[in-house]
Amino acid sequence: MHGAPVTAIRKVPPPGSARLFADSHAPAPPAGVYVANIDGASRGNPGPASYAVVLRDPEGKIALELAKNIGRETNNVAEYFALLAALDYAASHNIAALRVRSDSELLVRQMQGRYKVKSADLKPLHERATKISRQLQYFAIEHVRRELNRDADALANVALDSAGVPKFEDRKARLANEIASAPTRPKQQMPEPPRANPAHTLRARFIQGVFVPADPVDLAEGSEVTLDIRISLKP
Repeated sequence: MHGAPVTAIRKVPPPGSARLFADSHAPAPPAGVYVANIDGASRGNPGPASYAVVLRDPEGKIALELAKNIGRETNNVAEYFALLAALDYAASHNIAALRVRSDSELLVRQMQGRYKVKSADLKPLHERATKISRQLQYFAIEHVRRELNRDADALANVALDSAGVPKFEDRKARLANEIASAPTRPKQQMPEPPRANPAHTLRARFIQGVFVPADPVDLAEGSEVTLDIRISLKP
């Protein structure tokens, strides 16, 4: 979506009392916030999938670049894997304040509580992400345009490329080449219909049980003929 980023912020004074805030109601973020750009990719949706995380420290220096293939999944599952990877890293490295940026509107709105999680595949991932985010002193997630998430998007696609997963354009071109290079079967020629023998009108007399031609006829020896008998009685 276009427009200004929409952010959901969770600031945790004591454990268990965290709440989601909109930007206009959120307190100022603390110093020392890490920023994670995340992305998930799936070629086929579902199809071969990967996720990527680009984490920067408060000074803007890259602290982590992570990309991993996860088998056959959807884009949405891959997006959640990326979020969980960022949260797991923050929790295990004593990062108390984390801001996540994603170009997946579904993921962001579900983590904000604006969208319900209806998918059975996403529910356990959403629950785990919510649980880990509550362990942080400060957590924010915001939706950004794809062009502002290029680093994570490129890294996720590098993971798929390194695994030999063809891009959609490559698969389309390969299919076209296979069709073009397929051996063509010769056209089957229809058998020619039998040619009708030329018809002749021949007068004959029936004499003692034998038809005797009254006109000369030029036929090859052994030729078969079909007689259409028309009797002409003369006085």
